[in-house]
Amino acid sequence: MSEFIWPIRVYYEDTDSGGVVYHSNYLNFMERARTEWLRSMQLEQDELINEYGIMFVVRSLSIDYQKPALFNEALLVKTTIQKLAKASIIFEQLILREYGEQVLTKAIVKIACLGITEKRPVALPEAVYKKFAN
Repeated sequence: MSEFIWPIRVYYEDTDSGGVVYHSNYLNFMERARTEWLRSMQLEQDELINEYGIMFVVRSLSIDYQKPALFNEALLVKTTIQKLAKASIIFEQLILREYGEQVLTKAIVKIACLGITEKRPVALPEAVYKKFAN
């Protein structure tokens, strides 16, 4: 499946006192990239709730911090679907320096599709599934 690339700039608020990105902020960068990936397909999360009665939640994740990102660096978050299932999506997400393509962080993120009222796994609506599969 194709990859989606979202640029990120490291702000002072993203770093610790040494100018290194704080570990949990990498997760924020990845979350923003997945949200923008949805937007690129004309899918907004609030519309998914209102129109289809579904929401996406992180079911599990594995992350490997390989090199630090630093204050004011330009980064890219590459998001690729590894597996699309009936009620879940597994993403590979890489955070790289914008120039040089050096991988800083790699994560495997499993997202579950939940029904908004029952808060239990439900199948992706067919129209949404088709957008993800293309």
